Amino acid sequence: MAFPFPWQGEGADEAETWAGYVNWRGRPALRAKHGGMLAASFVLVVEIMENLAFLANSSNLVTYLTGFMHFSLSRSATTVTNFMGTAFLLALLGGFLSDAFFTTYHIYVISALLEFLGLVVLTGQAMRSSLKPPPGEEAAGGKAVMLFAGLYLTALGVGGIKGSLAPHGGEQFDESTARGRKARSTFFNYFIFCLACGGLLAVTFVVWVEDNKGWQWGFGISTITIFLSIPVFLAGSPLYRNKIPTGSPLTTIAKVLLAAILNRRSNYQSARNAIVDMEQSSPAEDIKESEATVPVLVPVPGKELAWLNRAVEGRPLHRSLACDANEVEDVKVVLKLLPIFLSTIMLNCCLAQLSTFSVQQAETMDRRVGRLTVPSASLPVFPVIFIMTIAPLYDHVIVPLARRVTGSEMGITHLQRIGIGLVLSVVAMAVAAAVEVKRKRVARRVGEGFQGPLPITVFWVAFQYLFLGSADLFTLAGLLEFFFSEAPAKMRTLATSLSWASLAMGYYLSSVLVTVVNRATSSGGGGRRGWLSGGSLNHYHLERFYWLMCALSALNLVNFVFWAMIYRYRSSKK
Repeated sequence: MAFPFPWQGEGADEAETWAGYVNWRGRPALRAKHGGMLAASFVLVVEIMENLAFLANSSNLVTYLTGFMHFSLSRSATTVTNFMGTAFLLALLGGFLSDAFFTTYHIYVISALLEFLGLVVLTGQAMRSSLKPPPGEEAAGGKAVMLFAGLYLTALGVGGIKGSLAPHGGEQFDESTARGRKARSTFFNYFIFCLACGGLLAVTFVVWVEDNKGWQWGFGISTITIFLSIPVFLAGSPLYRNKIPTGSPLTTIAKVLLAAILNRRSNYQSARNAIVDMEQSSPAEDIKESEATVPVLVPVPGKELAWLNRAVEGRPLHRSLACDANEVEDVKVVLKLLPIFLSTIMLNCCLAQLSTFSVQQAETMDRRVGRLTVPSASLPVFPVIFIMTIAPLYDHVIVPLARRVTGSEMGITHLQRIGIGLVLSVVAMAVAAAVEVKRKRVARRVGEGFQGPLPITVFWVAFQYLFLGSADLFTLAGLLEFFFSEAPAKMRTLATSLSWASLAMGYYLSSVLVTVVNRATSSGGGGRRGWLSGGSLNHYHLERFYWLMCALSALNLVNFVFWAMIYRYRSSKK
């Protein structure tokens, strides 16, 4: 059931309105007034604020949990991984609700309020010592409940925002024209740029505040920022065009799949003959009754994934399973997107290492830059600065040059961008392994009893941040635009949310891999430790784990190339 828009289609000429779109009051969106880059600019500003509020806490959350909640390092890492994974996975919920019942406009406002409430809880706990455990005692009981309530209320809000904000910006452009598609591509590039801007402020200024002024100030900054993002977003209301929800996309997918499996096969000619016979021999009342069991003639669906064609070629077992060719084709598109989605999970598994093992590596190294000591949580500043540099360069130099060379509208296709990111992820893990070998060599040279940071600069670890950050730039930007432009209109927001769900699955896969590798590489009798266990990081075999990740990433790249080569874009312009 779609969200009701009582003024839809009233009092406006179709040539002057955007078909299928309304303004924030529910009235038809006007071509001369709604949509375009100016409307999308409000989304870009909001993305800076939203990502600042999210990353300011998630990038340094391990420190808060170990230092103030007195969690063990392993429990802190697991909590952070689950928090971030849950936040990104809930983007699917935000995307689903936007497509099915509400608009991306409504979902953003609701989600921002939920994140604000979660941060209020966390800020309140950080401010009051009575709400935190005594020194040396791990948070439990009501204190733990308050912590996790704040974290997962925040995660629910973050998920809704991730699932609605980027699609809301993408909806502002006219995809029926080359100019509109190019402007939409520019928007997604600058969306990543703004994401990086928010990240830069988070991992520098806010992390410094958390480490030097107190976590109550860090949480407070995030709380105020996400709250202020709401009026900024609402300020663009007179300019937005909002896609009208068309009902649950999951219902359509389930109906087509069930119909393809259960429907009795028949051919079009026999169905056509049956209809003609009944028209000649039955009164009008009987014809209406027979339409419940005999399929109405529909356009013939395509030959790809031909087994789904049974949904329209056969007689439905029940009228609720009656499908048309357009619904079948929409489901085919979604199924063809899934292999691309699955191929990006391994990259995000690599990215998960930046908030766990890479931070622990940095903690053992010399983090001094002149008189300044760089916080470990600020190391993402390297890929963030690179993204902020390369994103405008990519849009204004690389893409125009590629368009002239290839003669195509896109210049560099979405799948090519994703492929570049996956290649960089392989390189990144190889670099990470080599750096860990070098770090452990220094640790062995100074000996076990050495106190203080190792005499090796933290800038060595910055290389893996740089390569993985670059991989994230190419892959995330490519995924967002790929899913948005390729998915059926009625499933577009949900499909775009797969970009964030891939991040979630990567974080969860990272936790599984760590557990499996530790069990597989340790002896049952306790004589041999696993690769990722020991008294300190110097006892780990982290370099072997990184080489394993490199090999898995290479195999994943081969898998992606296979699916990318056989994928056919919905439009040749792509």
